[in-house]
Amino acid sequence: MFDMNMMAKIKERVVYKNIDSPVGTITLIASDKALKALLWKTQRKLCEKAFESLELVSEHPIINKTERQLEEYFCGKRIKFDIPLSADGTEFQKQAWEILKNIPYGEVITYGEQAKKMGDIKKARAVGLANSMNPISIIVPCHRVIGKNGKLTGFAGGLDIKSFLLDLEKNIG
Repeated sequence: MFDMNMMAKIKERVVYKNIDSPVGTITLIASDKALKALLWKTQRKLCEKAFESLELVSEHPIINKTERQLEEYFCGKRIKFDIPLSADGTEFQKQAWEILKNIPYGEVITYGEQAKKMGDIKKARAVGLANSMNPISIIVPCHRVIGKNGKLTGFAGGLDIKSFLLDLEKNIG
């Protein structure tokens, strides 16, 4: 989940916008250089107070581009995003999120496979925790990681949304 405490350390302008999507309201957070977060309604509720320090916008270049690309994704017209990203996290988390970016559209891997790609199959649980802290769901596709038994596990937006996203990609890809 996105760490709003990190926002206090950022010295640049940070803005947000709530957008509607087929999976409910999504909050986009961006600086003037990159997308910082894509939050689900449940995540937003957990850090509502932190939004007092952010600027609500209706127009912003990074947010507008993200909104347009998400619309294309949900319509089945986009399988890759080309939005500048700037996710705050530990080095291990950032390494885990880089692996996520390389999972092809419509495909899934297990947490163990992701850990193996990071160099240590024994770190599957740590990888799962890192994925749970992914602040840019969908675009950094943590929904494409499943349990070793093939079951859907953990997703900040909820398993129903994870299932929706995987079905969307399977049916279009």
